[in-house]
Amino acid sequence: MVSDVEWSRIRAQLRFGQVFTGTVVRVPRPGTIGVFVDLGLEVGGFVDALLLPAETQAWPTEGAVAQFEVWWTDRPHQIRLKPLDPHLLREDWTEFLARWRPGWPAEIGQRTGELRAGPADQL
Repeated sequence: MVSDVEWSRIRAQLRFGQVFTGTVVRVPRPGTIGVFVDLGLEVGGFVDALLLPAETQAWPTEGAVAQFEVWWTDRPHQIRLKPLDPHLLREDWTEFLARWRPGWPAEIGQRTGELRAGPADQL
């Protein structure tokens, strides 16, 4: 785990929508929590179950390599991710996005520390 100072440094360099290729390293409870992703950084990535398909068979498995974009950063020192592959997103993605993160397209490219907490911070 990195210090708060190191996390602040890392977070300041991240931008919403920034793309990383990552490897799924853990799927602790399919269908309930989400998946942990190694991005090759000092902090881990995580895709929340709310962003993934309802059918856990469609979730990425351990060892799967995929592209992810930065969706949010939060405590405890974790980069929240969104899969780029539409097959790895929930089936009603468009409706979900409109309800929970309607400003997403405009947020892409902004530094992750610049937005105030909102609904996405709770995902």
